[in-house]
Amino acid sequence: MPGLRDIRRKIEAVRKIGQITKAMNMVAAAKLRSLQGRLEGFRPYRNKFEEVIGQLLSSGDLNPKEVALLQVREVKRVGIILISADRGLCGAFNSNLIRETEKTIQRLQREGKEVELICVGRKGATYFRKRAKVREAYTEVMGKILMQDARRVARSAMSAFITGEWDEVYIIYGYFINVVRQIPKIERIIPLTFEKTEEKKVSGSYLYEPVEELLLPQILPLYVNVLVFSAMLETAVSEQAARMTAMDNANRACGDMVKQLTLLFNKTRQASITKELMDIVGGAEALVKG
Repeated sequence: MPGLRDIRRKIEAVRKIGQITKAMNMVAAAKLRSLQGRLEGFRPYRNKFEEVIGQLLSSGDLNPKEVALLQVREVKRVGIILISADRGLCGAFNSNLIRETEKTIQRLQREGKEVELICVGRKGATYFRKRAKVREAYTEVMGKILMQDARRVARSAMSAFITGEWDEVYIIYGYFINVVRQIPKIERIIPLTFEKTEEKKVSGSYLYEPVEELLLPQILPLYVNVLVFSAMLETAVSEQAARMTAMDNANRACGDMVKQLTLLFNKTRQASITKELMDIVGGAEALVKG
């Protein structure tokens, strides 16, 4: 049985860990509020961007084969953009993203396709560095989500597609549903596909300058930037939500452990006192008999 001093040290250590996890929970909650506000404001922008491009495609006689990012060809080489976190201590968040990526790689390889990765976030880059073919890795970019970082990632993916190195590009990221639920999500972002808006009721008409043939090659790369930025923002929000939940669970576990150690401390102290009393009584009886 451990001594009283050892148990007391364990109690103090667990209490300090509980203080750290509580502080990390509060920091994650503050970051979550800020990022969630950005996400709620950006989602309608992405949806409207997609709607306008769909109307642009349906309004003219443009042939999709004439635009590089719309060309559909036989798929032999696939690129995957994996967006993970730079930091840990967020439960199974990064593990779920990595597991989804591994499943996708294995499925594509069974189909006879070559797979190459662009890793955004240190956790994914570290894991796949020696397990898969990594084209580029962007680390220390998930702490502060910036459009310029998303633009660099998107530019690399579009360049690989246009030059024929990749025939398809997928993006895997953490999709934020609510504070307690975040799921890995996979989307094909290149070649781009849009729903036709001919049967939808349009509240107004759009005037495009220049004409569609000149406008699309300029606006489609901007939309790919938006897709990558949106995925990075979704992942950042999901990361903070997962970390807040994980630190809350850890703080509760520390509280339960302190209670158990305190109970053990009291039992050990009671047993020590009882033993001392027994020794005193035994000594007194020996003196009386002597």
